[in-house]
Amino acid sequence: MNAFLIQFLQAVLLIVLAPLAAGFVATCKARLQNRRGGGVMQPWRNLRKLIAKEVVMAEHASWIFRFAPYVVFTATVMAASCVPAVLVNTPLSLTADVIALVALLALARFFLALAGMDIGTAFGGMGASREMTFSALAEPAMLMSVFVLSLSAHSTNLTTMINHALNAPLVLQPSLAFALAAMVMIAIAENGRIPIDNPTTHLELTMIHEAMILEYSGRHLALMEWAAMIKLLLFATLLIDLFLPWGMATDAGILALTLALALWVAKLFGLLLMLALAETGLAKMRLFEAPEYLSGAFVIAFLGLLTHYMLEVGA
Repeated sequence: MNAFLIQFLQAVLLIVLAPLAAGFVATCKARLQNRRGGGVMQPWRNLRKLIAKEVVMAEHASWIFRFAPYVVFTATVMAASCVPAVLVNTPLSLTADVIALVALLALARFFLALAGMDIGTAFGGMGASREMTFSALAEPAMLMSVFVLSLSAHSTNLTTMINHALNAPLVLQPSLAFALAAMVMIAIAENGRIPIDNPTTHLELTMIHEAMILEYSGRHLALMEWAAMIKLLLFATLLIDLFLPWGMATDAGILALTLALALWVAKLFGLLLMLALAETGLAKMRLFEAPEYLSGAFVIAFLGLLTHYMLEVGA
């Protein structure tokens, strides 16, 4: 198969499956709470309904408010396109750098915060302030956890790190355990999941992401919601790539791609199921405890960095 076609299909796969992943988590949570739920396809139905609705704009909305949904969605899609899901070596492998990935997510967050403040409502400004405060703690922790893996691969390129993990002997590395714990904590915070935030409620005093998009409607709201779903699947795939890459295809053969796709779906199923179990068993923490949570993730990632250097010097 053509390598460029596979690269395109990988990106389309993440975009199309993102609402299904969000619906799967919601359905698992409903079953665990003895509720019926809306089903796995409910997010797709919600998006279709929102796209068909008329866009209602606030009176004082500027071009930033109108432009932000398209920038947020495009930046998130570009970030998802950088993350390999099935095939490791793709024509755009050189662009699959973790620093570029974080920059694209930061661009989406920047315009999301601008849109929240543009209308001038109390909720929008409150949500934007909280989002930027938490991102100042989350992004360094995410980079620190990735740097632990990049030290072994001598590169921040995702494809290089995946190939290094696939070719390296399978040994117990405490530094990777620290990096994994930090990355999981950051993934939960970046996607606004419990215990940091609850994406299914609109409580005024605890909203973070929802507070910035309250004024959106129609297709603009659909793009914002869809981008959040893609981001959730992106982080799940990133965890698989960095810490569970075994089974990914290194060539474009049909058999290798089919096996890699099946294993990716199985790993994704396990991660999303664990997320649903964690959100069912945990309570949302107080807002003022979130900085301590993110600082703890940074400390854990830094411990992974120190452990790597200690073991390297000891060897």
